[in-house]
Amino acid sequence: MEYVAGNTDFMLRNTAVTLGKFDGIHLGHQKLLDLVISYKQQGLTAVMFSFLMHPGNLFEDKEFELIYTEEEKVAKLSHSGIDVLISYPFTEETRALEPEEFISEILVKKLDVKVIVVGKDFRFGYQAKGDVEFLKQREQTYGYKVIDCDKNTWKNEVISSSSIRKALRQGDIESANAMLGRPYTIRGEVMHGRRIGRTIGMPTTNLIPSSIKLLPPCGVYVSKTLVDGKHHNSVTNIGYKPTVGEEEYIGVETFIFDFDTDLYGEMIEVELFYYIRPELKFGSIEELIIKMREDIIFAKNYFNP
Repeated sequence: MEYVAGNTDFMLRNTAVTLGKFDGIHLGHQKLLDLVISYKQQGLTAVMFSFLMHPGNLFEDKEFELIYTEEEKVAKLSHSGIDVLISYPFTEETRALEPEEFISEILVKKLDVKVIVVGKDFRFGYQAKGDVEFLKQREQTYGYKVIDCDKNTWKNEVISSSSIRKALRQGDIESANAMLGRPYTIRGEVMHGRRIGRTIGMPTTNLIPSSIKLLPPCGVYVSKTLVDGKHHNSVTNIGYKPTVGEEEYIGVETFIFDFDTDLYGEMIEVELFYYIRPELKFGSIEELIIKMREDIIFAKNYFNP
């Protein structure tokens, strides 16, 4: 997959393009991606067009939390079948583009688009004045075809990035995963920790997530850890480690079952499946060990009931 990020200097030919924010790449997004990818059989280049920075970040004081960071998004899409991922710079100039300009200057001139695939509620251009009907009215003028897709639903609720964020904030990992169509993940480079886990016979990996990564509540989770393309059952703590000397930042600490390879410096992905309990401060390391063993038993039974 070709990755074009943060610049406007690109020129493609004969493309099928899907456009959107794509935070989470949930089941609704996957429908759009699958449809675009299907046009490769007709000789078109499959393109996903998004913005490098979530539009909410540029004009709000509060930093917008992302289900998946840009790095995580690229990793998830790298083997999806998409030919080109474009993360277009979202600047004041981009924001000011009128819908007609967006179509003529980007979709037509830069992408040579033949098929546009979007959700029925897709909007674009300055003040979101452009919509699906606007795109369709210009099909003959610019020589493309528009396909607008219905929203996916789950338990009678429209699947959206907002509904997934809500579930994650509530620690409802199973609902979030159902709407994502795959386990929610945290990807990162393994950092050195305090090595306390190794001294008590439970060596752990430590990740420090990006500040814009949306994390579920601090606590302990049933997880799987992807290392070199292989999944390993595990249990993960998200939080500040209050028992062993509270950290200033939220960390992701994972104990991988039956695994003792030093992963320092390696990129791994931690997949969350179930919220076991909140993070607790224990009176001693011994109490922590007892609780950790209970968490491990719970996680093992979750995968092998």
